[in-house]
Amino acid sequence: MLRSELIDRLAERHPHLARKDAEESVEVILEAVMQAVAEGKRVEIRNFGAFSASERRARQVRNPRSGETFMAPATRSPRFRAGKPLQALDPMQAGPALALASIDSLPQQ
Repeated sequence: MLRSELIDRLAERHPHLARKDAEESVEVILEAVMQAVAEGKRVEIRNFGAFSASERRARQVRNPRSGETFMAPATRSPRFRAGKPLQALDPMQAGPALALASIDSLPQQ
């Protein structure tokens, strides 16, 4: 789903909102999430998932072409962990027990 589709859906579900207001609402939410993650905070949206920053320590790496080794600096990258309801949409991501339960509930042929 694209950002514009999300804005359209918000405007459809809340007819009292102008599309411009729906667009601004989506922008404010996304900016708040990005700012919090950039500051190293965790953003949890219940029944959806959690955004966080993952720290990768500095490490020694090798250039495959030249064989030269050097230190790659420490980095921080964004991570998203889906909540259980979202994971349930894809049984294979929800874990082995739920995946097997989902497979067991399939109609037999």
